[in-house]
Amino acid sequence: MDRRIWLEQRRAATEAAYDGEAPTYELYPAGMQEAFVARLLETCPPGGVVLDAPCGTGRYFAQVAASGRRVVGIDQSAGMLAEADARGIATAVHRVGLQELSFEGEFDATMTIDAMENVPPDDWPTVLANLGRAARPGAHLYLTVEEVGDDIIEAAHAELLARGAPAVRGEVVEGDVAGYHYYPGRQRVRRWLQDARLAIVAEDTEAHGSYAYWHLLLRRD
Repeated sequence: MDRRIWLEQRRAATEAAYDGEAPTYELYPAGMQEAFVARLLETCPPGGVVLDAPCGTGRYFAQVAASGRRVVGIDQSAGMLAEADARGIATAVHRVGLQELSFEGEFDATMTIDAMENVPPDDWPTVLANLGRAARPGAHLYLTVEEVGDDIIEAAHAELLARGAPAVRGEVVEGDVAGYHYYPGRQRVRRWLQDARLAIVAEDTEAHGSYAYWHLLLRRD
């Protein structure tokens, strides 16, 4: 199978899964996420505009609004976006994916939480460039990167190759259709960030059993 077709199928299946889960969806434990959102907001001028991309159900809209900033949400899932819009907090919401994001210098801060694991390696450079371009020069970005052990990655890669899937190391698919995740590893992420001219200002790690989140506060050059 052609890899691009395979990835398009994975993306469509993931979007459909999020649509179905939207009415009851909740993010994973978010203690450090909330702390990093607060740090991001401190870099944003009063009354500034924050891009939540993707916003999911708008979990962090209230935190942004309570800080005296405005929020714009984007998501490729219509179901998720409907839940976010129903909160009545966002200045605007747009149905668009990270790969198609086309804002230019419109935001005082951006955040991408619990999402990059759904982005294949083929699209990471494009997504990082899109997020950086959406922010004003000198603005900050908050990004989470999900991590799992090498044993999970190796087992998943062997299984996908056995199925004849055009997968690369780091890709994990739970079941035959949905559940696509990609785990690039820190060295590769650091290289992509450097290429996108996104400097790491602060970082931390929060473990949750079999997986962890690498939290990154970045600054656009």
